[in-house]
Amino acid sequence: MSTNQIERAQIFQRLHVPGKPLVLFNVWDAGSAIAVAKAGASAIATGSWSIAAAHGVDDGEVLPLSDVLVNANRIATAVELPVTIDFEAGYGKTPDGVGASVAALLATGAIGVNIEDRFIDRDGLQSIVDQAARLTAARGAADTSGVPLFINARTDIFLNALPAAHSSTMVDDALARAHAYADAGASGFFVPGLVDEFLLERVCRESPLPVNVMMVAAAPNAARCAALGVARISHGPGPYRAMAKWLESAAREVYAG
Repeated sequence: MSTNQIERAQIFQRLHVPGKPLVLFNVWDAGSAIAVAKAGASAIATGSWSIAAAHGVDDGEVLPLSDVLVNANRIATAVELPVTIDFEAGYGKTPDGVGASVAALLATGAIGVNIEDRFIDRDGLQSIVDQAARLTAARGAADTSGVPLFINARTDIFLNALPAAHSSTMVDDALARAHAYADAGASGFFVPGLVDEFLLERVCRESPLPVNVMMVAAAPNAARCAALGVARISHGPGPYRAMAKWLESAAREVYAG
């Protein structure tokens, strides 16, 4: 691994500051990464849903790992910024499988990874113990490579219920995962779906890891997220959906004329 990749990983780690969140406008290929970099981004992040849609397939590790790796390498080569990859559930049925896939991802030049705790092939979440083992394997692969990989441990607890049903009990469960994931070597804690300010503030206050939220219509704005202690804001599939909507609209005008 190059010194440059290690330096980018170190820079990316330092960008996660509670109260001064890193804002990531998620991309899906090298072209979109270049555009976002030109706009003034500090780092580049992909969104798995967007990448899958750009390849004409569904999200959920339907896109083969080989295609994910080629795409990641093209993005990391196209920009001079830290690049973190949404790696879904880690592309491995076992902890060893996750470790091998993460090692392959590191070879693309990426310096960060999202790994979620939902099952890819069925409903529900991995147990805390099983997910911690998967994260430990990812950290082991990074340690072997020499790159201080930023492992953003995502929990889908809050995506499994409507926001109105989110509760302090769910936050208890999420925080138990945050502590276990931190012990397993995670660098950040991602809570997509959580939009309630009271609950989010508690997660930010009690999490041992910097907290990442996803920007959706019901979420607090960036300034409020900062005030609540958020360290990272992702835009997920939003940018791709907006682009696709514009493209379809522009094409309709052409064909209607």
